[in-house]
Amino acid sequence: MSAENAPTAGEYIVHHLTHLQNKPMAGVIDFSVYNLDSIFWGLLLGCIGSFALWMAARKATAGVPGRFQAAVEILIEMVDNQAKGIVHNAQSRKLVSPLALTVFVWIFLMNSMDFLPVDLFHGIFEVTGLNHSIHYFRVVPTADLSSTLGLSTSVLLICLFYNIKIKGIGGWFHELTTAPFGSHPVLWPINFGFQLIEFVAKTVSHGMRLFGNMYAGELIFMLIALMGSTAALSLSGILLPIGHIIAGSIWAIFHIMIVALQAFIFMMLTLVYIGQAHDAH
Repeated sequence: MSAENAPTAGEYIVHHLTHLQNKPMAGVIDFSVYNLDSIFWGLLLGCIGSFALWMAARKATAGVPGRFQAAVEILIEMVDNQAKGIVHNAQSRKLVSPLALTVFVWIFLMNSMDFLPVDLFHGIFEVTGLNHSIHYFRVVPTADLSSTLGLSTSVLLICLFYNIKIKGIGGWFHELTTAPFGSHPVLWPINFGFQLIEFVAKTVSHGMRLFGNMYAGELIFMLIALMGSTAALSLSGILLPIGHIIAGSIWAIFHIMIVALQAFIFMMLTLVYIGQAHDAH
């Protein structure tokens, strides 16, 4: 593509940050609009993660484990130890521990999509001719706020389930109306309001934390990619390709930690919130 037809830096970033949707968004908030790319990658990576764990369980042996089995066993032991330290109900951990493991693996895989070259799929679409029908396509589901808030809302629903299961409807209602300020009837509306704010704040911050980190990481990768494209269009930019390679390598190494850390943090917060649902005030 010639320099005259090349998009500006702003157009390039906006194009790569726009989702493939089922229809043009009619307004700021339109619940009939879906990000098809996030749904596709989220489901695909969820199936891949589940299949990998199933294969590890299917091929598990009592003898000397292979590398893959050993890695999965280490991961399972790590998650189980964290669950035991936070959720003290052994019966609940039968569901909570596999849930936490699934959350970690799924989010780790979705975060890892950020390591793919920024223009990989757009280049594939251009070669195959699909670029005429697919103009936008994002591959990092966790850089989509609707995905991360959907995950955190699912955690909220699980917490509500355990609040009712462990405490009963009456016990949970008593907690909603008497904590944190006391059981005087005058304080019931205030306590209930604070409890609602706490549930909303935890859910929003849970999803926003993951989204913010992954969105920022995706944006930085694009800015680094722009360094390379600028170098390609400039004969005098000899040092720019070198800076592009160095910056990209450093950020990719650093981003490996971010990808794993954000999956771990989301999993830990999931365990903490479920553990709080088991505690009585």
